[in-house]
Amino acid sequence: MIIATYVKHVPDAEARLAADGGRIAVDDHAYALDGMDEYGVEAAVRLKEAGLADEVVALAIGPARSEAALRTALALGADRAVLLETDDDLDPLAQAGPLAEATRACGAELLLVGGKQADWDSAALGPAVAEALGWPVCDWTTELRLEGREVAAVHDVDDGSEAWSASLPVVVTTQQGLNEPRYPTLPNIMKAKRKPLERRPLTATARVVTLAAALPSRARRGVRLEGDAATVASELARRLRDEAKVL
Repeated sequence: MIIATYVKHVPDAEARLAADGGRIAVDDHAYALDGMDEYGVEAAVRLKEAGLADEVVALAIGPARSEAALRTALALGADRAVLLETDDDLDPLAQAGPLAEATRACGAELLLVGGKQADWDSAALGPAVAEALGWPVCDWTTELRLEGREVAAVHDVDDGSEAWSASLPVVVTTQQGLNEPRYPTLPNIMKAKRKPLERRPLTATARVVTLAAALPSRARRGVRLEGDAATVASELARRLRDEAKVL
């Protein structure tokens, strides 16, 4: 069986950033493998080490610098990697179709996706990919087992946790508590440089909508109302009704 795990190259929360012309300047060295994705890579590698999978394939969508996240996944134990290269900043819904196609193309029957992507602060990707694949999804997973062709898991729900199971193929979203990701050792980092990493241009036809909005101008503050109590109260009610639209 082949397991695919999606990884994202995101701004490192511990990196030092600088302001440049009113914008945050982020260079290539201020990025790292998304922490949520590390749990997915670790889960996939453990299943392979237990003899329950034949190959772990790391997938990524993004610019050329995303190769660094894939090399980290390879150093953690993935066997090969595929980068769908694009300079477009795709939101999770736009990523879902290409990721589903890449998952099918590599022959995976289990896809592990971080429960939340740090760059978009969104938990939409896992369910969106599952919809594109037509597979069941177990989100926010804290325990994961393979029992033959059955995936058995425990995941978080609104009022606690619950057991969950489904037959392969399945999408699973991962989070802290599922495992303790290993650190890449120097020998494995060197081995990762020799593992296959395929780069393909992203040719998906997903529609991308970019929304641009100007920051609102600062509201005038400190308006002073004068007069007796009845006059002030009447004017305040009018302003709340006609200007602030709260009445």
